[in-house]
This record gives sequence, C-alpha cells and structure tokens, in this order.
Amino acid sequence: MSHERFRARLLIGVRYVLPAVVTVAGVVVMAFGGETDLEGGASIVSAGLAIYFLNWLFRIGVTGDRERDAEQAARDYYKRHGRWPS
Repeated sequence: MSHERFRARLLIGVRYVLPAVVTVAGVVVMAFGGETDLEGGASIVSAGLAIYFLNWLFRIGVTGDRERDAEQAARDYYKRHGRWPS
C-alpha cells in the first residue's frame, strides 16, 4: 500500500469511522444498560459527536488558511505585474 493511500485511509478513519464507532458504542451502552448506563451512554455519544465536530471545525480552519494564501499570492502577483491575475 502506498503512503498516500495509507494517509487517505487514516484520515477517513479519524474523520468518520472513529466518531461513528464512539457514537454507536454510546447507543449500545444506553440500549443494554440501566438508568446509570443511560447517562453514561449519553456522555459517550456526546464524546463521539464532539470528535466529529472538532474534525469539521479543523477542516473549516484549514480551508480559510488556503483561501488567505491564495489571496496573498494574488496580491503579490499584482504588486509584481500591475494587474490582478485572472
């Protein structure tokens, strides 16, 4: 397996599989436990959702960095050539 395929699979695992497994584990705990397990399972579900949303927020932040870098590159091009790149 190539390094890029490994990284892609690892990324998918961290972004989607890990939060799904944690969330499903919480639902299973709630389904098969008593009253105290219901509260614990809800906490586990919350942890799974938190993992997913933290990954989502990180991706939004990275996208903003890319847009700022592209804007700065366009400004540098304008400074050198006197026209905005098309």
